[in-house]
Amino acid sequence: MTIEHTNVEHQVLRGPDGEPLYAVIPWDVFVERFGAEADEDVTIPHGVIVIEDETGCSLIRAWREHLGLTQAEIAKRMEISRGAYAQMEALDARPRPTTLKKIARAMGVHWRQLQD
Repeated sequence: MTIEHTNVEHQVLRGPDGEPLYAVIPWDVFVERFGAEADEDVTIPHGVIVIEDETGCSLIRAWREHLGLTQAEIAKRMEISRGAYAQMEALDARPRPTTLKKIARAMGVHWRQLQD
């Protein structure tokens, strides 16, 4: 495997055939782009898990119900429509970290607690 320095933001690791295998980026760039945080314990209250399991709903909805909030309340805090928020908490939705952070801020929880 060879290392190719293409710029200061990342490195490309290539296999024996010269094809790119991996891209390595500095941790601060990773955190900025993907919202990851190092060595942080993320826990979810048992009550949230119970709601999620019993209703088969998304983790975001389970948190909202656990906190006793309505979709309208969260939407108002996020300054969006209730319908737009409802799409974010749908079971098949996969919000980006940026969106999860906005929802988490509106709920008063850590964004990683909303990741499925």
